[in-house]
Amino acid sequence: MKELSKKETISIGLMLFALFFGAGNMIFPPALGQSAGTNVWIAMLGFIITGVGLPLMGVVAVSLGGGSLSALAGRVHPVFGVLFTVVVYLAIGPFLALPRTGTVTFEMGVLPFLPESVKGSWVPLFICTVVFFALTYWLSLHPSKLVDRIGKILTPALLLIIAVMFFQGVTHPIGDVGAPAEAYQSTPFFKGFLEGYLTLDALAAMVFGIVVTTAIKELGITDRAKLSLSTIKAGIIAATGLALVYLALGYLGATSKTLGASDNGGQILTAVVQHLFGSMGSLLLGLAVTLACITTSVGLVTACSRFFSDRFPVVSYKTMVAVLCVFSTAVANVGLTQLIALSVPVLVAIYPLAIVLMLLSFLHRVFRGYSSVYIGAIVTTAAVSLTDGLKQLGVPMDAITALYKHLPLYAEGIGWLLPAIVGGMLGYLWGSLRQGSAKQRTIY
Repeated sequence: MKELSKKETISIGLMLFALFFGAGNMIFPPALGQSAGTNVWIAMLGFIITGVGLPLMGVVAVSLGGGSLSALAGRVHPVFGVLFTVVVYLAIGPFLALPRTGTVTFEMGVLPFLPESVKGSWVPLFICTVVFFALTYWLSLHPSKLVDRIGKILTPALLLIIAVMFFQGVTHPIGDVGAPAEAYQSTPFFKGFLEGYLTLDALAAMVFGIVVTTAIKELGITDRAKLSLSTIKAGIIAATGLALVYLALGYLGATSKTLGASDNGGQILTAVVQHLFGSMGSLLLGLAVTLACITTSVGLVTACSRFFSDRFPVVSYKTMVAVLCVFSTAVANVGLTQLIALSVPVLVAIYPLAIVLMLLSFLHRVFRGYSSVYIGAIVTTAAVSLTDGLKQLGVPMDAITALYKHLPLYAEGIGWLLPAIVGGMLGYLWGSLRQGSAKQRTIY
């Protein structure tokens, strides 16, 4: 029975790392590091759990749950399986994450090199996003070559650039680690945990899972057990790479306080590389961001195109790639600030649902696969997370949130945890009672 060679496993792992590691992943760790200050490692632990642990769990969960997000979510209910899958694909695809890759490429990879006279014009952003998504279109047309193009070429280049930045930062320290900001003084772990949501990687994992399994199948692995094992191995490689990179970027951010406070991680990284490399700093950062964005963009377009072309057979994969690229170009021109503002309430609403689905997939055999467990846990989780999402949108939810304040960890943003556990336990009790009743009817 065929198994992946070490070289093939590493290539798949590097491909998965590159798919996860978008520009947002470069921006958030330095911002966390600067804000957390002396509490950086505690905060980074929380960030790594959601930014690394959950994506790894997501890839494995999809593999164990039938090879697709719709199969995993369908364990709750067929209708929920369809709706949740579509919402996730739209969120990490054409409505939020995909346009963000093009916009961030412009703001960090192109804008710093433009003359001041044109920086306020819409034309440069438009040209940049058209070129960016044209390249994405070309790379996405042949997904079978994804491993070669991303795993063997783009990812090593990206890692080399980040390694150079980190080495320079260690050998030529920027400054001392500063005091933590107010948000990181009392509960730095939970603050870092919630910051990990912004990477979108837990949601992306549930989409990239099918990209990885497809790539492994194309290398001749068809046995389900071997497929799952190969997926886990590739996931561990990707997770290790992500953790190391996050720690490196978090360290750079933590030592950057002497360069002045910044509004976001992009500004922090720009200041850091300019300090470490002088005039070449912006060029180095721009290259790293562009590589990170294009790899993530290709992965998202490939996964979303496969999903929607399978759902709507009248639309070919190639046509769907074109539709997604054109639509994302249009949305990207709305601007990065607006896209990020829209993403927060969506993530607050659906991220907990994704986390609960992952955890349940690992415990599937423990609770005998009762659908009532999935229903109980998801319904109670949604009762809290959807309320929090609406609150983030500005919808008045004071009456409900006043009740939720009594939930453990609600102030830390994880108030859905206890309801999910209680809902799952009640679902297990219901499932056990139903099974017992069915056996009695069979006996009599």
